Amino acid sequence: MARNDYYAYPAIFYYDDDGISIEFPDLPGCLSCAATTEEAFRHAREALGLHLFGMEQDNDPIPAPTPAQALHPEDGGTVTLVDVYMPSIRMAGVNRSVNRTVTLPAWLNAAAQERGINFSQVLQDALKQQLHLPGTPA
Repeated sequence: MARNDYYAYPAIFYYDDDGISIEFPDLPGCLSCAATTEEAFRHAREALGLHLFGMEQDNDPIPAPTPAQALHPEDGGTVTLVDVYMPSIRMAGVNRSVNRTVTLPAWLNAAAQERGINFSQVLQDALKQQLHLPGTPA
């Protein structure tokens, strides 16, 4: 399945007294909300990127966007285009951190804490070195 680097989809912003709700007619389940219009655009872009990334990961077909002029929202709805650049979304998904539990002798843990050692960084460096990966410390 071909993946695009750039997508633009129409979103409908519904303004209410308690905030703005956002929906993407072409992408059921892709919803967000916000308190201000500026925040709504940020949240809409994030929701769109994450939704499309999930579809890519699941190998779901990504529909073509409906032309904005073809949409006729209910009263109070405003149609706007929201775009997203997928390479940055994909990299964020790949570079996410995961937690691991590590067992150490108590004396080693105490000595490392006393010296302010960053356990995560030491483990990352050691794994890179062990696996002969780029970015291995000298």
